[in-house]
Amino acid sequence: MPSIVLITTGGTIEKTYDEGSGQLLNRGTIVRRMLRRLRLEDTDVRIIELMSKDSLVLTDHDRERILDTARIAGAETDPADNASGIVILHGTDTLTVTGDLLARELKPRVPIILTGAMRPYEMNRSDALQNLTESIFAANVLPAGVYCVAHGRALRFPGVRKDRERNTFVRA
Repeated sequence: MPSIVLITTGGTIEKTYDEGSGQLLNRGTIVRRMLRRLRLEDTDVRIIELMSKDSLVLTDHDRERILDTARIAGAETDPADNASGIVILHGTDTLTVTGDLLARELKPRVPIILTGAMRPYEMNRSDALQNLTESIFAANVLPAGVYCVAHGRALRFPGVRKDRERNTFVRA
């Protein structure tokens, strides 16, 4: 049975509306709510709640934590639970910075997928559930490597950038 390790770091994909302040905030993971909406036959998803931050405030130390967590989850070695892929929920503003770091520093034995959303899961017309679904699927079928998966595409790092005019990721 495929076993996906899903690492949450926050970003727009997991932002929720705070009625008191009127702001969209990262206040903890909502990925379990998202996963309940999916039908995942014969796929085990193990969640690691690493942090809950907007990617614009991620530090180099935060990125090192993501790198270390991917290693521990089995990015480079065969872990005891035999993870078949890793999905990292990440804010889209600096997702490519983290993706480039992982591609440079890791020698993946499984697909490592970074994904996020341009609109939070809680909002109408959100791309969050689509991107999560595509990422879980991609983690089961792509060859080992580091990828950005969103909007029907899987782009391998390095060489990915966010196209702010089109609100998607493209080849650099």
